[in-house]
Amino acid sequence: MLNKGIRDEKKVKIDTTLTTLLSLVFVPKFWNIEDMSLIDSQLTDLSLSTAILCEISEKDLITLLSGYGFDWEDKERFADFLVGYSVNNQFDFVAKALAIYEHIQLESKTFSFEIINKLAAVKKM
Repeated sequence: MLNKGIRDEKKVKIDTTLTTLLSLVFVPKFWNIEDMSLIDSQLTDLSLSTAILCEISEKDLITLLSGYGFDWEDKERFADFLVGYSVNNQFDFVAKALAIYEHIQLESKTFSFEIINKLAAVKKM
């Protein structure tokens, strides 16, 4: 029973972090150092930063997310964040988002039109 409580707390923390990250990147704006520091402060909850995202391979990122207990939906939301963070920014995380979407589509063993549409949209970028 104790493990379930810990998993629930971890899930709430992941949900809160992803919701905050998504809210920061989907507001159209010109990126400045202050905005990027807000994102980096949220990423530190996942032991990540913008610099680490630039350096980490797609495979290692997926392994890291799985290690933190991200489920398929969480991984999809993180990929959505990466796409949003890449738009009008000096960073290009589209390849990482594409790898995460493909990982979800292949490994979840569930066909999703939403993921297929996101894959198509990301490939057009």
